[in-house]
Amino acid sequence: TARRWALDICELRKPWIKSLYKTDKLEPLGEAREILKFARAQARKQAANLEHPLVCIDVIEEGIVSGPRAGLWKEANAFQGLLFSDTCKSLLHVFFSQRATSKVPGATDLGLMPRKITKVAILGGGLMGSGIATAMILSNYPVLLKEVNEKFLNAGIDRIKANLQSRVRKGKMTEERYEKALSLLSGALGYEKFKEVDLVIEAVIENVKLKQQIFADLEKYCPSHCILATNTSTIDLNLIGEKTKSQDRIIGAHFFSPAHVMPLLEIVRTQHTSAQVVVDLLDVGKRIKKTPIVVGNCTGFAVNRMFFPYTQSALLFVDYGMDVYKIDRACTKFGMPMG
Repeated sequence: TARRWALDICELRKPWIKSLYKTDKLEPLGEAREILKFARAQARKQAANLEHPLVCIDVIEEGIVSGPRAGLWKEANAFQGLLFSDTCKSLLHVFFSQRATSKVPGATDLGLMPRKITKVAILGGGLMGSGIATAMILSNYPVLLKEVNEKFLNAGIDRIKANLQSRVRKGKMTEERYEKALSLLSGALGYEKFKEVDLVIEAVIENVKLKQQIFADLEKYCPSHCILATNTSTIDLNLIGEKTKSQDRIIGAHFFSPAHVMPLLEIVRTQHTSAQVVVDLLDVGKRIKKTPIVVGNCTGFAVNRMFFPYTQSALLFVDYGMDVYKIDRACTKFGMPMG
């Protein structure tokens, strides 16, 4: 019966779906075209180099102007064209690559279960620290924010409040949810409360001696199971943990600014980092809705390692006398939003 029905549809003897005849929810043609015009402008603004959003809008317009059946035929033909495009292949690659990041040889294949993280401490309430804290409380992790003095601590808390208030203004969060998230945040000027935390993320300035001292202090005050993470983007993790005896629980947790918005999280493992710690941080990354990638403890990790030759190439063109703005426009046109 199903085969016969499918053949009848192909031979146009039966309708595909009832919606072919439903027009009661369609806007008048003039209004519909204005909506589609706005949608095209938004698509070009958000992803100027992607073809499929505009093709989808064209298909919808065809259905409105020429009727649902014509729209469906245009959709079928357009789908075939997009399916074999290089863009489609690349998007499929990205889709599967993002999901493959959770499979890490030597860590996720050992049968280890992630340990429960009940409380997180953040050292530093600057732009990165406040962003990381925001990401954590948005995912219901209680956060202890540590700063060096009352002034800096209040400034850090104000940044977190501003991050949350921005979401309320945009309609992404209710006032009730805002209050609940804020209730998960507490502040500290010392390490006394660190005996209760399961994960610490250091997010202070890129100063080797300062980070070494911080990690030596963390080793003293944190419980033995606590994960000691750094948000460094440039410093060798072995150097940071040089003055500790806990290098097996030291790991990189490199967020990107703004940390509560950007989806990527670099998890940096050294030759000393235990597989359990990697598994634990992967789980946290997923819970705070990030795409975690595990990388080695090398110069630039993953993102900056790619960024170095990218900027070097641009600077080389400048050295040869090319207009800076022309280089920037070329990069933007290619699809790099910040040039």
